[in-house]
Amino acid sequence: MDPDGVCARAGDLPREPGVYQFEDEEGRVLYVGKAVDLRDRVRSYADPRSNRIAKMVERAAVVDFAVTDTETQALLLEANLIKRHRPPYNVRLKDDKSYPLVQLTDHAVPRIEVTRDPADGATVYGPFTDKGRVETVVKALRETYGLRGCSDHKYSTRDRPCLDYEMGICTAPCTGEIGEADYAADVESVERFFEGEVGVLADPLRREMETAAQEQEFERAANLRDKLGAVEALHGEGDAAVSDAGGAAATDVLGAVVEGDRAVVARLHAEGGKLVERERHTLDAPDGEGPEGVYRAFITQYYAEREFPGAILCAEDPADAEIARWLEREGVELRVPGAGREATLVDLALKNARQRGGADDEVGALADALGIDRPERIEGFDVSHAQGTSVVGSNVTVVGGSAETSDYRRKKLTERNDDYANMRELVRWRAERAVSGRDDRPDPDLLLIDGGDGQLGAARDALAETGWDVPAVALAKDEELVITPDRGPASAASGTSSQAERSYGVYDWPDDAPHLHLLQRVRDEAHRFAVQYHQTLRDEVSTALDDLPGVGPETRKRLLRRFGSVENVREASPEELTSVDGVGTATAETIRSRLG
Repeated sequence: MDPDGVCARAGDLPREPGVYQFEDEEGRVLYVGKAVDLRDRVRSYADPRSNRIAKMVERAAVVDFAVTDTETQALLLEANLIKRHRPPYNVRLKDDKSYPLVQLTDHAVPRIEVTRDPADGATVYGPFTDKGRVETVVKALRETYGLRGCSDHKYSTRDRPCLDYEMGICTAPCTGEIGEADYAADVESVERFFEGEVGVLADPLRREMETAAQEQEFERAANLRDKLGAVEALHGEGDAAVSDAGGAAATDVLGAVVEGDRAVVARLHAEGGKLVERERHTLDAPDGEGPEGVYRAFITQYYAEREFPGAILCAEDPADAEIARWLEREGVELRVPGAGREATLVDLALKNARQRGGADDEVGALADALGIDRPERIEGFDVSHAQGTSVVGSNVTVVGGSAETSDYRRKKLTERNDDYANMRELVRWRAERAVSGRDDRPDPDLLLIDGGDGQLGAARDALAETGWDVPAVALAKDEELVITPDRGPASAASGTSSQAERSYGVYDWPDDAPHLHLLQRVRDEAHRFAVQYHQTLRDEVSTALDDLPGVGPETRKRLLRRFGSVENVREASPEELTSVDGVGTATAETIRSRLG
């Protein structure tokens, strides 16, 4: 696209806040930006501010746009689109989630729901920063206007009103309790609310709150007051209460370094004047983007579904007026300290960010050893069972070498004594959810399978069947060998001719290799999480111990954990039984007589 083409396209755009997308001839999104004035911002690309942007404009064939109600919505929508389309000319945070949206589905009787992946044809509002606030508002809307929240399948098969109708949060259009015309009027009221007419919801809530207070139903009045606050805050009329930025308030300290096409941001979190948390995040930073651009991208993409601190300290000014106004509205002070203790904290954050490029960079070392892109996000998988019973699978996540426990998942699997089939089912479950968009976690850069070439083969079968394109390796416990799908530099002493025949590579790394330690931590955490869940399920299974006098639920759990099975309890001696806390001589004799 030449400068004249950019100017011509800009002339067609409105002078309103929104986001714009430069796309190539094949429809691939090259760059996403935000603007207070779409026409002026896009016109500025006729004279690009850098060689990198000039190349982007040259590749572009189309400029698309979307208008938003506010600058904040434009800023958040930009972050959502960057994470969805992964445009090559934007700075992208790899380990973050999307902002929540509210959609009214494209249906004769629309469904309302909070989502990060709206359906085709849906009417979408947002994005919003606070998921809890949005869910509170959607619930209040349903209580006021009765819009359905069920799936289209459940709606079409319903022959009588469900529990939502009994609870007063749905008017049951599925069974004709309300006509489509009246339902459509309620949908229109909800649309008016999201389009800015706050009184559509705030007024009835306020009246109900005042009535509850007059009737001395103070708990209900307080609940309604909280809902009203969420409603007003959603449209910027309330105050998102954040602690004062001074003194003992929570503070985030950010340090960013750029290394070629990669950037690292170290975040230090201080509360009460003390550091309580440290973490690092990796971003894809195209050539030509300095630390200021990295700060801009990180701040907007990171603070989704996270509580804002009272202050954010940066080593350099992000130089973005829209971000500054957004943070100010949220009660966050953005500072670039020049001296004193705050400057010392910023220096510490920069040191933490630079550390990832040095000898301690185990993620980079793993990428080099395997010959793959940097696996910043690794997911580990393991299966646990007892002779085919209480079969469970674990799915843990490690980001930048640190456990991301909020992204841990576990699943009950089919009861069978087949480790390969169990692993295939577990990985297929994760892959199907990812491909269908039902898993709100980002795709990992690498899968680590606990086991050998058999388990890895089963995992690869699941990936092939679902079309989920994610690299996978396995780590065998006995000799700590790393198994890969492709032929690698196998150790001559490893004795793995069968793996070689089946096109599996084997890496026998030194015991002190940092990249091996990283995989071992992921594997061990997946194993721990799987065994923990398996033990929980096993303890919940009805056993012959249930009806024994003197053996309550806690004693039963201790017996099973101590001996592993009812059969082993049956074979235990009186001395072994009484060694279990809660089992006395009389109870031990009861156990032996009843089970013997």
